[in-house]
Amino acid sequence: MADIHDEQQAPPALEIQGLDSHYGPIQALHGIDLAVRKGQLVALVGANGAGKTTLLRAISGVQSVSAGVIRYGGADITRMRADQRVRAGICQVPEGRQVFGPMTVEDNLRLGAYTRPRGELAHDLERMYALFPVLREKRHLAAGMLSGGQQQMLAMARALMARPQVLLLDEPSMGLAPLLIREIFSIVNSLRDQGITILLVEQNAHAALAIADVGYVIETGAIILSGPGPELLNNEQVQSAYLGM
Repeated sequence: MADIHDEQQAPPALEIQGLDSHYGPIQALHGIDLAVRKGQLVALVGANGAGKTTLLRAISGVQSVSAGVIRYGGADITRMRADQRVRAGICQVPEGRQVFGPMTVEDNLRLGAYTRPRGELAHDLERMYALFPVLREKRHLAAGMLSGGQQQMLAMARALMARPQVLLLDEPSMGLAPLLIREIFSIVNSLRDQGITILLVEQNAHAALAIADVGYVIETGAIILSGPGPELLNNEQVQSAYLGM
């Protein structure tokens, strides 16, 4: 019982408070409050252009913050450099996958482990090949030769090679066929079951909220709703705006 109490008292793995961000004179994020507890899968859903990717970029340290605070394990990282955040354990799978096309699958994976001790590389590669068997089959191929779904798996595996404490997933279902979308979300679910803390950004609100512990809905750079994922799935406002119901 004490362990449960301690876990509840522990600071969130990732906490955003009052976050604003601008592109020049245009304000893209307005007072964002969001928390991801250790081991949770939190989904951030909203339409294209709502500010989802901007928030992930701010968490990763590649988008400037004009107000508010980002805490990681209770520590303020708002002004920390992007590379230091990766070393601290925050890794992002970017929108559009962005694998290195001319390089082999295995070399893409090796790049993901640049912060890790070399002695752990072989073990981590085996871990990724067990999780994504198709990558083992294709490991000597140029990444650009993979299908869209396989490239998404490679992008996820590349981020996991850094052994992140918090994994940021940006639109993993984008451009994929329905069958592949189900496969990708099944993998995301299994990563959460393995104890990886995940912040998932998605336009596919139904798929994301169906597996999320907690969901947030963002519109024009502001959080308008939050709650348990299944609860938001049944919310009339969410159903009419995002689920076509």
